[in-house]
Amino acid sequence: MIWCILIVGILLPQSLAHPGFFTSIGQMTDLIHTEKDLVTSLKDYIKAEEDKLEQIKKWAEKLDRLTSTATKDPEGFVGHPVNAFKLMKRLNTEWSELENLVLKDMSDGFISNLTIQRQYFPNDEDQVGAAKALLRLQDTYNLDTDTISKGNLPGVKHKSFLTAEDCFELGKVAYTEADYYHTELWMEQALRQLDEGEVSTIDKVSVLDYLSYAVYQQGDLDKALLLTKKLLDLDPEHQRANGNLKYFEYIMAKEKDVNKSASDDQSDQKTTPKKKGVAVDYLPERQKYEMLCRGEGIKMTPRRQKKLFCRYHDGNRNPKFILAPAKQEDEWDKPRIIRFHDIISDAEIEIVKDLAKPRLSRATVHDPETGKLTTAQYRVSKSAWLSGYENPVVSRINMRIQDLTGLDVSTAEELQVANYGVGGQYEPHFDFARKDEPDAFKELGTGNRIATWLFYMSDVSAGGATVFPEVGASVWPKKGTAVFWYNLFASGEGDYSTRHAACPVLVGNKWVSNKWLHERGQEFRRPCFPSSPVFTID
Repeated sequence: MIWCILIVGILLPQSLAHPGFFTSIGQMTDLIHTEKDLVTSLKDYIKAEEDKLEQIKKWAEKLDRLTSTATKDPEGFVGHPVNAFKLMKRLNTEWSELENLVLKDMSDGFISNLTIQRQYFPNDEDQVGAAKALLRLQDTYNLDTDTISKGNLPGVKHKSFLTAEDCFELGKVAYTEADYYHTELWMEQALRQLDEGEVSTIDKVSVLDYLSYAVYQQGDLDKALLLTKKLLDLDPEHQRANGNLKYFEYIMAKEKDVNKSASDDQSDQKTTPKKKGVAVDYLPERQKYEMLCRGEGIKMTPRRQKKLFCRYHDGNRNPKFILAPAKQEDEWDKPRIIRFHDIISDAEIEIVKDLAKPRLSRATVHDPETGKLTTAQYRVSKSAWLSGYENPVVSRINMRIQDLTGLDVSTAEELQVANYGVGGQYEPHFDFARKDEPDAFKELGTGNRIATWLFYMSDVSAGGATVFPEVGASVWPKKGTAVFWYNLFASGEGDYSTRHAACPVLVGNKWVSNKWLHERGQEFRRPCFPSSPVFTID
């Protein structure tokens, strides 16, 4: 009877479940300045009561050095995923702890400033989102925990480290999502750093508590038992560990009896442990998608490569491009993806970004059932929509797209500007509506999305490619360029090879803007050919 109680009553470490999302680079650069302002306010307070507040003074000096570096290059600084996570963590958690300490001394000046600034602070949801972004990058780019913890990422300008406490927090975020694979990885990293002598606010008992249970959930009972015993060596009175130890020993004894009974004829028979690793994925092409993000895509044969060219394009004798034709480069053959070089100026980019920044909000996707826009976990970015009538630069950009593609932009959607921060992504998707989504664009009344035009408005230090898993193509961001492809064949049928994704940004940030062109208005610009898919930009 006692064992039955143990079976149903195995004790789990306490969790803090709070799902969230990750914010954009643009918003985090504002947080850098906000944090710097808070540090300045804090230093003024310290000068008034320096003899009583030595502990706070040391804390402020550490943040002062950090923010002084960050404000010199805010975008570059928060472009490092560790800096982004620690910025979320500091503003959401550590400043609140400091507030409690300061309140004891009635520090009105500092508290007033902190209270005013707090309305702009990230919350638990943002901190969890930053942690999830790190886990997403870890998987996509095959990064081990030690590499991330030491900040050894490609293209970084501001190297930063994760403390044992940071690693512990990442493990807890994975734990709350029942992601025991990542829980084990990050708890082991925290334990290694503690074993190496790192001074931390967390202890090995707390780490081993989570680690042993995560290992058990993945089927490694022997290791779970070993870790539990190690925990009890440090804290013999740990109630949960003592309960779990009895449970693990009971299960092992039970399995031993079963194996012994089954091995009368086969003495070497053993039970097969549960396979460890990431849970079953909802995305069938996950492996191919992540390989392409890492630059491990399919290499085009020399014969196919010979058919790809660079050329000057005058928009079919468009007066705007006769004397200064656009530079075209074939990126891929099927589907045909064309890159236009030097097609948007730095000045135009800054204007578009300035127009978009005040209205950036969580990016949306079309719900195939309702036809309306909604947020989705597989698209992590901030976006804004710009109309041609509100600024001449936007109008000029729209007309440039029309002149170069030969397609009517009057029925196109507004220019969408998107900012992908660290870990920002858009998993594999189609831009066009499939046959089982007849009402996807019904409200627009302009038919299906016939083509996509995508501007790259920033370079990306690492990651952030646009990939096409169906064909193995990877298109890398290059500031001032744009790529174009048709989503529909000339017959009007959808081209399923255009399924694509925006890879997570590993280091830096990614600004893009895109124009989705629709079928209506193209009847004479791209005539329908029932059986022959053609591409009309030459």
